[in-house]
Amino acid sequence: MVDLIRGIFKCQSGATAIEYGLIAALIVIAMVGSLGSFAKTSTLMWNKVSDKVVNAK
Repeated sequence: MVDLIRGIFKCQSGATAIEYGLIAALIVIAMVGSLGSFAKTSTLMWNKVSDKVVNAK
């Protein structure tokens, strides 16, 4: 039983999986933030295009 507990505390694979999970979470957060900014810029651009098309008639 003692050997089993020592083996669990020596095992590093769980820590590595948690680290990879945290890295993936940070990447997703960065992507969501940048997509929000991109969406605003894209919406403004398409609104300008729409206004020019309407005014061209």
